[in-house]
Amino acid sequence: MSRLTHLAVTPPVPAQELTVVSVDGSRVHVEVHGPEGAPAVVLAHGWTCNTRFWDAQVRDLSVDHRVVVYDQRGHGRSPEAGPGGYSTRALADDLEAVLRATLAPGEKAVLGGHSMGGMTLMAAAGRDAVREHGAAVLLCSTGSSRLTAESLVLPMRAGALRTRMTAAVLGASAPLGPVNGVSKRILRYATMGRGSAPDRVDACARIVHACPRRARVAWGLVLAELDLEARLRELRLPTAVIAGAEDRLTPPVHARAIEAALPNSLGLTELAGMGHMTPIEAPEAVTAKLRELVAAYVTVEAAGSTAAAVSEEEVA
Repeated sequence: MSRLTHLAVTPPVPAQELTVVSVDGSRVHVEVHGPEGAPAVVLAHGWTCNTRFWDAQVRDLSVDHRVVVYDQRGHGRSPEAGPGGYSTRALADDLEAVLRATLAPGEKAVLGGHSMGGMTLMAAAGRDAVREHGAAVLLCSTGSSRLTAESLVLPMRAGALRTRMTAAVLGASAPLGPVNGVSKRILRYATMGRGSAPDRVDACARIVHACPRRARVAWGLVLAELDLEARLRELRLPTAVIAGAEDRLTPPVHARAIEAALPNSLGLTELAGMGHMTPIEAPEAVTAKLRELVAAYVTVEAAGSTAAAVSEEEVA
């Protein structure tokens, strides 16, 4: 049995589970993995996914990191939205609530987001909790605007018709149906690259097909109108970008535009043969980048803070 198939059967066991209440009363399911006091990583999943999307990263990092994952509102074990509904503001509200609930005052963490999770980090860029707790950011397979105009899922010439039809696909309310050979082929074409192993396609399909239809449609409509370019320019934390070279949902043109607009870019990594689902398609690359960011911006910063505190005590 391969590693990813095994992950699909036996999820990582969290050290702690909690329900965080967002500003509008929406309840958000949160899991914390790894030892207390270890360097922290907070991960936000994308549209139609859930905490299981990060299983490979959680298993690897939780050996020596504290890893926080949560279900975006309406996904996984987080129920439907409260009065605030579905919006980029709600994404930022929920992330801010998760950071406040899981990190100590002033504690720093690497913040990672895939697809809509990356949009979450952009939407929350100017929030107090992100400024307080963010050490560095990893954006995976995401975009800040023009998702329907740039999408390559529909094999049509670029233009107004393709844009309208892509928006209709994002907001389509038809059920996804069972996970079978046909549905996996469709999902692989739309979201994954030629280099993706069959077991990883299967893992993605089971996650995506488990998404409640109402949340899928509601968030799809938000994504069709997405414009976070102004928020992106507020993301002043050191930020690395990862993209799949064969991503049809958010093609590399988005990653390049994001990397160029970031105030503090750490560069763009394009993964050959990979599509949109990079944390599952290329888990080693994504995990390695998260470790790299922690080593550079969390562990070093913590050591510097400790040294400063010792110096102050000596002066006193």
